[in-house]
Amino acid sequence: MFENHPCFSETARHQTGRVHLPVATKCNIQCNYCNRKYDCANESRPGVSSVVLNPAQALTYLDAVLKQVDNIAVVGIAGPGDPFANPVETIRTLELVHEKYPDKILCLATNGLGLAEYVDNIAALNISHVTITMNTVDPEIGSQIYAWFRFGSHVYRGTEGAKILLERQTECIKKLKSHGIIVKINTVVVPGVNDNHVVDVARYCRELGADVQNCIPLMHIEETVFEKYPVPTAEEMNTLRKKTEQYLPQMLHCTRCRSDAVGMLGIDNSYEINRLLREAAIVKPTAERPYVAAASMEGLFVNRHLGEAANLCVFGKKENKIVLLEQRTTPVPGSGDLRWRQLAEIFRDCVAVLVSGCGQNPQRILEENGLRVLTVEGLISESIPYIFAGKELPKILLRTPGVCNTGRGCQSMGCRGSGSGCG
Repeated sequence: MFENHPCFSETARHQTGRVHLPVATKCNIQCNYCNRKYDCANESRPGVSSVVLNPAQALTYLDAVLKQVDNIAVVGIAGPGDPFANPVETIRTLELVHEKYPDKILCLATNGLGLAEYVDNIAALNISHVTITMNTVDPEIGSQIYAWFRFGSHVYRGTEGAKILLERQTECIKKLKSHGIIVKINTVVVPGVNDNHVVDVARYCRELGADVQNCIPLMHIEETVFEKYPVPTAEEMNTLRKKTEQYLPQMLHCTRCRSDAVGMLGIDNSYEINRLLREAAIVKPTAERPYVAAASMEGLFVNRHLGEAANLCVFGKKENKIVLLEQRTTPVPGSGDLRWRQLAEIFRDCVAVLVSGCGQNPQRILEENGLRVLTVEGLISESIPYIFAGKELPKILLRTPGVCNTGRGCQSMGCRGSGSGCG
């Protein structure tokens, strides 16, 4: 399988391409070298994507890409967050791709913190290649590389969190190799932090059965802890790779791909690919779902949190005009996930629901059932015409959920926070 994957084979990179499906929004670790700007067209690096898609949109996008690009051998998920901080979206996307395109090589790139419980799932989907970013096997060094770790319902910091990460990565590699899955280790080289330790990572991972290592020089990324740290020179990286290759074969052609990269390695996405990506992300009515719902107190503004809405306004088209058709009662609180499944059924003819806020779990359940949740602000009449016209909502209308105005844990893109979540 090495010879067909462009990220694992120097020969394959000149013959085949890959497509990354950006469905993993959230991340469970804050690396001190990472700033996840998901809407940045001018940066080519991990953690960057023009948009984020849900699983159904990702499949639609993949269909369009495969009609435009004829040498795609690999379909992968590499962010812009971590696939297993978004396990539902990740697994569902891979299921859809595997069902429709069983001939494609499937792969994942992850930090490994949340992977272990899903190894059997990905093995069943014939995912053949997994990349794990492993920067250290020393928790003391890990405490310098990572700001926090979210594992389960807890947030860890320092050596405690770094130790948990190492334990989880170790478990993952063992499980992956027990299924015969090819494992690549990505190691970001930070001068003065882990540059003298990378050989230890290679030695440790070889003993676990890893197949190849990719040593990646630190990049200068604005608004990160390491933005002023020195970048390793080419000579320093060559010297380091000669040491590490004693333990693991080294990947030498990494281009540090975006989370929405398409085509051959090292070639930026074309205007046409970016257009397909944005079109796939647009929410628009269909024959099966011709209406849009809105959480509103008076029917004019989007000013209700979904969890507090006793009813939702339903809008549709009559005589080519967008009108309020009716108000529908939502299920009463207190039944947990059942409430959101019932709501999805009640509004099964709506393509989207506009809200001023929504919890992560309700949003997940609704979107799994085909009802897109859009967090917006302002007049309903400002947002709804874009949806009925099949156009992208302007950013000025979008509301970032959970903004705390203090930087103390907002999990929206670009916020470094504390990892403790929004209040």
